[in-house]
Amino acid sequence: MSQVSLLIAFICVRSSPWISQSAYRYFEVVTICNLIMILAFYLVHLFRLYRVLTCISWPLSELLHYLIGTLLLLIASIVAASKSYSQSELVAASAKKTPFLCLASVWLSYKISCVTQSTGECWLSEHG
Repeated sequence: MSQVSLLIAFICVRSSPWISQSAYRYFEVVTICNLIMILAFYLVHLFRLYRVLTCISWPLSELLHYLIGTLLLLIASIVAASKSYSQSELVAASAKKTPFLCLASVWLSYKISCVTQSTGECWLSEHG
């Protein structure tokens, strides 16, 4: 859900004519870094690396990734939307919608990973 929105936001900002290059470059860097980290966590779950690397709290690291990434994306979205002036509303709309989808991902990550593990069930062992 948020991965698709991140990709669409990146493409919209990348293909738009720029007035403030620094604002849009920051937004591009934040979206690409978020996409790379989401891919890294996906690969960890796909190849079950969480079973090998038990010294890392994977639910906590995923939650922290989503929190930090969402905060950086929110800042980048505000800057990109404020610098878009009279340009395409698609840039501003994608920049405004993406942080809210990432916030939903933070909430779902917290509910699935942390709350489920605190009740004694292990989500990863049941679904992985």
